[in-house]
Amino acid sequence: MLNMSMPLHELIGFVAGFGTTFAAMPDLISMLKRRSCVGMNPTMAAIMGTFQIVWVYYGVLVESRPVIVWNTIAVGINFLVVGAYVYFSCSRPRNAQVVNGSHSSEGPRSSPPR
Repeated sequence: MLNMSMPLHELIGFVAGFGTTFAAMPDLISMLKRRSCVGMNPTMAAIMGTFQIVWVYYGVLVESRPVIVWNTIAVGINFLVVGAYVYFSCSRPRNAQVVNGSHSSEGPRSSPPR
């Protein structure tokens, strides 16, 4: 028979990890809904994701399932935030607006006189 009991300290670890793991989700959801990275800075997500890899390694060393599980998920979320930032920053137009088939820096074209 499968033993489904879990020590109290692991249960507390899973509950605590849930909250901190999904802290970056609002930024990711906001970027995906707006399809824009305006106002976002990926630096924190990149730093968090990088050091959460170290937490995963630590969890393996001390054999802590909550640390391994939640930090693995958090690494994925934080790198999705960075990936979405890169995607939306590369896909947005760069100061060039097209007006009547020309760039706005050339000014609008007028019809030749008849």
